[in-house]
Amino acid sequence: MPGANSKGWRRYNREYMGPAKTPFSRFRWLLVALRVLLVSFLLALLSFAVCLFLGIIGLVISAGVRGVHPDMTIAYREIAFPAAVVAAGGALVVAIVMEVRQHRRESMRLR
Repeated sequence: MPGANSKGWRRYNREYMGPAKTPFSRFRWLLVALRVLLVSFLLALLSFAVCLFLGIIGLVISAGVRGVHPDMTIAYREIAFPAAVVAAGGALVVAIVMEVRQHRRESMRLR
């Protein structure tokens, strides 16, 4: 084990060697925007699928109780699509807030 005054000891000492500071480039902002849009799209797609499934089940039960054939276009137009639009908007806002918080946390840590 090298002594405290040797060069090898200081090379791996975190107090002596600060964290690497990388510039926040435009390319990184592009990746952040892409990540936000991708997360929003995937959550909207997931909410569309879940709401469509629940809408179809609800329409089948409703049609069975009334004794008529269900109109499945209602599940797409009036249930799943509006729910997916609302979920996409919410996911977009949440993803942006999370990315801003992460950026602030990283910038405070590098100071």
